[in-house]
Amino acid sequence: MTFLHKAAYRERSGPPGSRGQMMRPGAKQYVVARPLYSEDCFAEEHEKIYRHRKTIWEHVIQYFTCDAKRAKNVCLSLLPIIGWMKIYRIKEWLLSDIVSGVSTGLVAVLQGLAYCLLANLPAWYGLFSAFFPVVIYFFLGTSRHISVGPFPVLCMMIGSVVTRMVPDGDQPVSINITAFENLTMDDRRVLVASSVTFLVGIMQLAMGVLQVGFVVMYLSETLVSGFTTAAAVHILVSQLKFVLGLEVRGITGILSIIYTLEIIFNKITSSNVCDIVISLVIIVVVFIVKELNDRFKSKLPVPIPIEVIMTIIVCGISYAFDFRTRFGVDVVGHIPKGYENPVPPDLEIFQETAVEAFPMAIVGFAVAFSVAKVYSVKHDYTIDGNQELIAFGVSNIFGATFKSFAASTALSRSAVQESTGGKTQVAGLLSAFIVMIVTLAIGFLLDPLPKSVLGAIVIVNLKGMLMQFGQIPYLWRRDKPDLVVWLGTCIASILLGLDLGLAAGLGIELITVVLRAQFPRCSLLANIKGTDIYKDRKDYINIYEPDGVKIFRIPSPLFFANIEFFRKKLVEAVGFNPLRVLRKRNKALRMIRKLLTKGDLQWTSKGFLNTSCGPNNETEDEGNMEDLDLPTDFKDLPIRIDWDAELPANIVVPKVDVHSLVLDFAAVSFLDISALKGLKTMLRELIRVEVEVYIVACDTYILEKLHSCCFFDEEVQPSMFYLTLHDAMLHILEKHPESTEKKLGNDMITTTVTVHNPGSSLRSRERNAAATETRF
Repeated sequence: MTFLHKAAYRERSGPPGSRGQMMRPGAKQYVVARPLYSEDCFAEEHEKIYRHRKTIWEHVIQYFTCDAKRAKNVCLSLLPIIGWMKIYRIKEWLLSDIVSGVSTGLVAVLQGLAYCLLANLPAWYGLFSAFFPVVIYFFLGTSRHISVGPFPVLCMMIGSVVTRMVPDGDQPVSINITAFENLTMDDRRVLVASSVTFLVGIMQLAMGVLQVGFVVMYLSETLVSGFTTAAAVHILVSQLKFVLGLEVRGITGILSIIYTLEIIFNKITSSNVCDIVISLVIIVVVFIVKELNDRFKSKLPVPIPIEVIMTIIVCGISYAFDFRTRFGVDVVGHIPKGYENPVPPDLEIFQETAVEAFPMAIVGFAVAFSVAKVYSVKHDYTIDGNQELIAFGVSNIFGATFKSFAASTALSRSAVQESTGGKTQVAGLLSAFIVMIVTLAIGFLLDPLPKSVLGAIVIVNLKGMLMQFGQIPYLWRRDKPDLVVWLGTCIASILLGLDLGLAAGLGIELITVVLRAQFPRCSLLANIKGTDIYKDRKDYINIYEPDGVKIFRIPSPLFFANIEFFRKKLVEAVGFNPLRVLRKRNKALRMIRKLLTKGDLQWTSKGFLNTSCGPNNETEDEGNMEDLDLPTDFKDLPIRIDWDAELPANIVVPKVDVHSLVLDFAAVSFLDISALKGLKTMLRELIRVEVEVYIVACDTYILEKLHSCCFFDEEVQPSMFYLTLHDAMLHILEKHPESTEKKLGNDMITTTVTVHNPGSSLRSRERNAAATETRF
């Protein structure tokens, strides 16, 4: 049967009640007249372009080949500053960057001091982390808007390592490090923090050089949200000792947060009232002003730097009334001027902290990259994940030699830099300059600053992360597997610690992905009447299903973990187990042959005649059971057995009501070897029970793999593959017209194809009823 291949698009026309009345007014319809295509027919009529596919060796050679153009591109990618400095608009951007840099620098000073408490280090080392990494990122980073420096979650993770390696007070040290000899406790902790930071930088740099920035994609938004929420809970608990003015030793390990809360509740009667009052005032005032900043940000030229204002006020009051002596308030104390000499990392600390350093490297990069991606989309420029890894790696390596700790980006600080008009990292460099001024010249003014102020500032800045608890009801309504990831990551991180919690969350996330692929929502499809569209038969009323035809869809790749699930669902869909039916048929053939041989059964013109007077008591021979799985063989029988008719000698075989099975492979993206073998076994079983199998919409690369793996043989042939689902259905209806005989004419699948004469214009069917039509 021949069809011409043309297409026509036209506006809906015709009176009410015409064929197009189901469409919305003004919608367009299309009519396609083309041949019915199997994959083989389509390949014969349409020649493919040959594309040379490079071998692994060719890819390796190309990767290491260098020419002038590539060397230039590499230099530009390693130094992104060259790219954006070329387009820097001095008159338009410089003033905005200056305002943003000063505002961000003031916030960076306070957050550096505050977040350093999370790392269990002397406060002024936070100023180092707000300076050195920023300078390096200015040259190597691709984001123009993030503010590099201390990040509370990273500080918390570093603090747990520091406390484990150098416990508080008189607790015994379980780890013997040679470099700890003749060092004070603070010096030991600084050495641990800087060595861990150096190791984090090496890991990030290595990942950037090896171009594996994609690893961050395995940390979903849901996982990161649950993890950072748990980190916020840890940070909140860790700051309670400063807010309440209590002496609480650091605890690390599983359930450390529970033990810390127990100690705090046992000592709560010893809280310092002055610290509590200061903290409450700071929290309330800063929270209110921050809310006002958010509400009126369109009207304010720059956000009100309330943290800086309150710090200056409280610092002045503390100095005037001598809070440290009169009320026993713990203050920041002496801040040394200048920077310390660079120190090398300690290799013994590397060995003890390698396992904990890796999640720090991943988390630090993941958070920074996520924030950078938000601003890059907002301001329409691109960022490079691998270059970001290199930038943060070098920043942490360089900063660690000057005793800073791991840097990433704080969301609130980046928001200040962007909202105050920052255009490029010139604002970041100016913020580092402000931090340097404090470190070199005016740091002594912060000596009387109560630590409870820093703790209160940290708690207020946790608002954004703690508000993520609001995602629980949203995920419950929208995506329960994602809710499991969120809750699992959050609870594990709270109870087990941030490092083990992140690993547990990643494990839960991967399990949910595997389970979704292993147990996909398979479905039986049916034709939407009057169209070539096929949808889940459970979802629609106006559908058409030919007798004896099943259309099965699996929306997942087929691999070793889900091939048995696929088989089980396929058996449920067709309503019988093909292997069981095949064995029953072969057993029936054995019985018929035996009865014919013994003369208890004879073939006549009217069919088989049972000559035995008594009941058939023949027992089935259980030998050669493997022969039951072979195709049915009728060669020594007088006729071919009709399995749908009544069989002689009261032999019963399960009926098969399906003559055609269509497998929709449109969503199958790959097959592994295990799935390939399982699929071939299933196809053979179906073919051997006389069910015609058609596979439609199969990906070209899967077809190529099937050919290369010798998938096809005398039973399983390439001719079963069809280009589209509708092609296969039209072929089935042509081959089995009895499938539609019981259906009313208007219930049939649309098999009408308009053939337009070459050279003539395409015309509306309603207006030209004489157009050539062909029906199956």
